[in-house]
Amino acid sequence: MFGFGKKKITEDKDPEKRLAEFQRKKDWAGVSRTYYELGVTAMDAGNLHKAQLWLHRADTIYSADDNIYDKVGEKLMDDCSDRIGRLEDEAGLFYNGIPAEIEARAKELSGPQVRVWGLLSIARLVRLGERLSRLPGCEVLGQLDWAVDLMFRSLQILPSQEAYQRLMEMCNALYELNGKPVYYSGEIEVPGRPPFQLFDLNGLFGVEQELNSYTDNHLRLLAALSQGAEELPQAESSIVACALLPDYYIRSGADRLEDVPQIKAELQRIWSDYDFVRDCLSWEEVGKRIADYKQLDILT
Repeated sequence: MFGFGKKKITEDKDPEKRLAEFQRKKDWAGVSRTYYELGVTAMDAGNLHKAQLWLHRADTIYSADDNIYDKVGEKLMDDCSDRIGRLEDEAGLFYNGIPAEIEARAKELSGPQVRVWGLLSIARLVRLGERLSRLPGCEVLGQLDWAVDLMFRSLQILPSQEAYQRLMEMCNALYELNGKPVYYSGEIEVPGRPPFQLFDLNGLFGVEQELNSYTDNHLRLLAALSQGAEELPQAESSIVACALLPDYYIRSGADRLEDVPQIKAELQRIWSDYDFVRDCLSWEEVGKRIADYKQLDILT
């Protein structure tokens, strides 16, 4: 009843080993509790980026399944939520600063400009999505190439009903990806670097959820346009940061995200895209930039 025994004592001494054992057993409540413990340790030590990584992983797991939610316990979840809230108030945290800057700049753009800005970022996920789509249950990520092209074309001319329906099915599949066991355990090899975990998409509010939100907003736009509505859905800018993937670099040992070469390169692309959509937006040039971005391997 009170958890006495050699195995329990050994586990309590080494959260990293305990995490690996819980993952092996697919004990996601245990994984969530251990992520929380790692997050608390990091936060109390002043390592806020690691705290952000681990606490959000804990929250993602217990929030996705009622059975896990019940096993983890309200005391842990309340403290985890409180800590995440405190992290969200940290002005100097990369996870907060970059989205805030993107949102501020987006206010200077028109709706179509914001949509194209986000679409350019999604294009840079195409190659990574193709590789992740080979994991069981992640096939939807292999559709990003098609989806980017469709959404780009549909900003100029409405798509067929069949294409609209397929995009809707993809949107739903993206939403359902979060919470699948593969989301917590799947990974792919990265040449010369640690493996990329599917869970590394979790940073900055969850890449797959941002993709779902962007796609859903685009579907609502197409529906409004097809009906001749005067009021259109407001374009959202949060997808613009989707290719930064900060969780991967924090998990693999980065101290300062701003110094990671891949992060620096992606930030340069983000601000270059901003200047592009603000100053010289043309469908032909957007198409060229999308085609180039779809060939990028953003992890190298």
